[in-house]
Order: sequence, then C-alpha cells, then structure tokens
Amino acid sequence: MKKNYITLLFSLLLVASIAAQQKQTFAIRDGNFLLNGKPIQIHSGEMHYSRIPQPYWRHRLQMMKAMGLNAVATYVFWNYHETSPGVWDFKTGNKNLAEYIKTAQEEGLFVILRPGPYVCAEWEFGGYPWFLQNVPNMVIRGHNEAYLAATKAYFTELYNQVKDLQITKGGPIIMVQGENEFGSYVAQRKDVSLEEHKKYSSAVFQQLKDVGFEVPFFTSDGSWLFEGGALPGALPTANGEDDVVKLKAVVNQFNNNQGPYMVAEFYPGWLDHWAEPFPIQKPEQTVRQTQKYLDNQISFNYYMVHGGTNFGFTSGANYDKEHDIQPDMTSYDYDAPISEAGWATPKYNALRELLKTTETPAIPPKIPVITIPNIALTKAVDLADLKAKINPVIEDNPQTFEQLNQGDGYVWYSKKFTQPISGKLELNGLRDYAIVYVNGKKVAELNRYYKNYSCEIEVPFNATLDIVVENMGRINYGSQINANTKGIISPVIINGQTITGNWEMYSLPMNKEPDLASYKNSGKANRPTLYQGTFTLNKTGDTFLDMRVWGKGIVFINGINLGRYWSIGPQQTLYVPGCWLKKGKNNIVVFEQKNETIQKEIKTIATPILEELKTETTQ
Repeated sequence: MKKNYITLLFSLLLVASIAAQQKQTFAIRDGNFLLNGKPIQIHSGEMHYSRIPQPYWRHRLQMMKAMGLNAVATYVFWNYHETSPGVWDFKTGNKNLAEYIKTAQEEGLFVILRPGPYVCAEWEFGGYPWFLQNVPNMVIRGHNEAYLAATKAYFTELYNQVKDLQITKGGPIIMVQGENEFGSYVAQRKDVSLEEHKKYSSAVFQQLKDVGFEVPFFTSDGSWLFEGGALPGALPTANGEDDVVKLKAVVNQFNNNQGPYMVAEFYPGWLDHWAEPFPIQKPEQTVRQTQKYLDNQISFNYYMVHGGTNFGFTSGANYDKEHDIQPDMTSYDYDAPISEAGWATPKYNALRELLKTTETPAIPPKIPVITIPNIALTKAVDLADLKAKINPVIEDNPQTFEQLNQGDGYVWYSKKFTQPISGKLELNGLRDYAIVYVNGKKVAELNRYYKNYSCEIEVPFNATLDIVVENMGRINYGSQINANTKGIISPVIINGQTITGNWEMYSLPMNKEPDLASYKNSGKANRPTLYQGTFTLNKTGDTFLDMRVWGKGIVFINGINLGRYWSIGPQQTLYVPGCWLKKGKNNIVVFEQKNETIQKEIKTIATPILEELKTETTQ
C-alpha cells in the first residue's frame, strides 16, 4: 500500500512539473524577447550534438550552464539524418536530436533550433545530402520543384521529432531559424535576380510554418546583407556585428523600427583549415565585446561556445580564388571557450566571471585524461589487397563519386595501357587529392588546395596507371555549393590526348572500419596502406593520438572513424573520447595514404596539438 502511495505521489508531482513547464511562454513583442510576459536577454552558446559523443552531451551542457548561459543553439544537419534517399535516422547515438534537446531542458537551458535546410557550419556540403546532386533538375538553394520537394520532406521528418519539444508544448525550443545566411548567398549569386532569390527563401520559410512550427522565427545574416536575407515575419539578427549602433539601426530598418536586438553568431574564435594558421582570439577581446552587448541589452549566441570534432567525413570546405578548396580540419575546437575535449579555457573562466549569477552552478568535473603506452601495429596491408576483392565499375571515362553512388572516402581509378605514352598528365577536374602510381610505383601527389593538377608521367608498354582520389569534404559556403561533385570530374589528359576506354573504378567509401582479419602483411613504403593494432586498458579516459610522424589519412578506434589527419597541420593530433574506449581489448585501424615509411606503432599524448604548421614538400 505504501509503495502505491509513493507511486501516486510521484505521478502527481510529475504531472505538476509538466503543467508548470506548459505554463511557460515565449514571444517576440513590443521590441523585446518575453518569457512568461517579462523581458529576457538571451545569453546563448552554439553547440552541435553531432560534434560531441552522445555520452558527453550532458557534461558539455552543464559546462554551458556553469558559464552563465541560459540557452543552447544548434544547427540540424540534414545529411546527418537522411543517410540515403528516404532513409532517416533520428535515434541512433549522436543522431538522437530529441534526446539532446531534452537533456538541454533538464540542465536548465532553452534551445534555439537552426534547421537550415542549408547550415554552412564548416560541415560537409553545408548540411545537404550528397545524393541530392543525382536528382534530375535539382538546383540547390533555388526555387525549383525537385529541391522544394526534398526540403519539405526533410522539414516534415524533423518536425515529427521535435514538435512536442517547442515551448508551446512544455519543451525548451523557443525559436526556429528560417534558412541561414541567405543574404550572403544572394550577394554571391548575382546571376539570379533578387526576386527569384526571395521566392525561394520565402518558400522554405513557409514550409517551416506549414509543417507546424509555432514558436517565433528569426533570420541570421551579416548586418550589411539583410536585404537579401531578411524575411517578413521573422526577426532579423546580425552575425558578427560588434558595432551596437549599426546593429540597432539595421534591425530597426527591417523590423518595423524596433528590436529586440540579437547577434545570432557572436564569434569568440574562428574556423580553421588545413595548411593555414590556427586563428586565436584573446579572452579579453571576447569579454570586452560581451560586456558591450550586456550594457546595451543585446542578446547573443556565441558561435561556438564549444566546437567539438568533425568526426568521420563530416568536415566540409570553403572555396576561394586563391585555393580552389580550403578543407576544414577534423578538430572543430574553434578557439571556443570550451575546448574540443570539453575543458574550461582561460576564455571560459573570464566569461564565467562576467556572466555568472548567484544561481550559476559550479563547473562540472573535467573528464579524466589518460595516455596509452605506445600501441604496436601488428598488421600492414596494401590497399590494393582490399581493392582486389571489389567489383569495379568499368566505363569509357572516369566517373564521379556521385555517379558511382558514393558519398565519401576514396575511389581508386585504374587504366591499363597497351601502348606507351609519356608527357604531362592533367587532372583539371581533380576533386580533391590524388596519389598517382604507374605499375604500382608512386610518381606524384596532386592536390586541389595547391591547384596542383598536373605532373610529368611516363607510362611504358603494357602498364597500369592508378589514381587514388580522396574526397576532402564538399564545399559548405559560397556560390560553388552547386558545383560539389567529387572524384575525377573531367577528362584525364596525357600529352594533350584524352584518355578514354575501359577505366576501372573501385569504390572505397571507408564508411566502416575495414576488417583486416583475412589479409596478410603486404604494406610497403610509398603504397597506400592499412595498419591495425590492439591495446588493452585497465581504465578509460580521453586521449589524443599523436599523428606527427604520419602523412595523410584516417583513423578508426573500435569501429568509429575519428576523422582525417594530415601532416601539414596545423592539427597534429586526433581527439579520442574516452567513452569510445573500453576496459580490456581495444582495436585501432589507420589508413595511411602517403605511407612514406612503414609505421610500427602509434603514440598518444595528454594534450592536443592544433597550432603546428609544416611545409608540404610535395605540392
């Protein structure tokens, strides 16, 4: 009887708690953000569920709360959830968006949802599924039937996951963003009229409303780009605007001469690319700008408060005229207040001192860090041995990744010659990085970042030309987002001749850890090689793989792809979350593309190396 009474009491308390949550209201009215009818200033931080191991979500959200924040903002990554056409995953591990939102609410944080469909975010293809490029008549970010049908399907699936998590239903979601930084796209695509651009952005905004979102909407653009990005019925917010007077003036211009005023992306750090210096922002700069916003009643969202990691093949790339592609690093540390591994930085501590109140909780304990004795690599297998078990696609001309129905990883292109040929090899359509072999011998590395698309080559009688091509991440920002196919996307030319006929293409997506159990040791220097080793742990904790003596490739730990490494830096380590390790036996597989020397072991260290650039000798 007593047990039944306790159960009843608990149920009544739960109902009362839910009822209390349902009484929460959030509105944009009379120039203010209103929580339960009272003005509130939003102190938010951007943190993406997909860049943090699910077991660490709560710790990172607690870190945010302890910094003095009251909200978390997150993009939703369409391509993270639609894993193949019409196949959706919102439940597995890091993909459980609803669980992330609920955890934020449990930790006392509101949620700002940024569903795109375009998100940028230094994320593969700006969040778009790669296979959209195979849809006939599809134009990304344009007003066309094929694209709008796809966005409507995405918004519908998303809404079904989060509809009961809006503040109107007792959840923590207080705002939803319409599109993302569309004003910058309008400015870059002068070939499309403003009217046509607006027709598109209005259509996707209407889709968000049609599927059922009922909390306030906002847009997010640079302050000089509101004309292209602002939408009627959505609060315009200014990214990166530190001039308070200008911020208020431009919001007034596009919002009926009133606020509220918000910087939806306040940058306490900055993004970073391979082969470029790691950007640093001093804590006092961030603190000074935060104080300015506080003094002027401006809400803000730190982008990023915690960056995390671009695990697997999730990192994207920028495009500019100097470098055809600027691939984003695996680490998304961003010089954020909370480091990649979830540590409180000096910037974090300084901002906490500024933002904390008497109700701000203590900083949660740091997740333990370990080092592992040098891990012996007991197997080295030439990638050609794996290739030998793959049925190739044979066509007259090289096919793109997309034509091969492949999103990420690598494609091995092979061509047999019955007659000798020599001269300049031109791969003007290389996307993005290739190592060239003749009869198994490495002859060149070609690289889109350095615009190195050619080399001298000599192919003897009855020889084989092999070109192993890596997709280094699709462009996530700018007008080139509609030119995002990968592999070899134009004819292969040698000595001015187009090489056609019987190209063999072997797909190596590396979407799962390669099983090397049945393979013998065959790895050799200057051949693409897979290494395997095991190690045993008595305790687990976070650690960092030291990749400074390696060349270029990816690493799997216990079946999870940690991401890319590249000796050029500035990132020289790979973050290994302790929650992905286990007591007892652990497995590691490294795919090393360049393999200039045979590796015997791999080391770990206790702190990351993110600022060590090296000179690439082969460009």
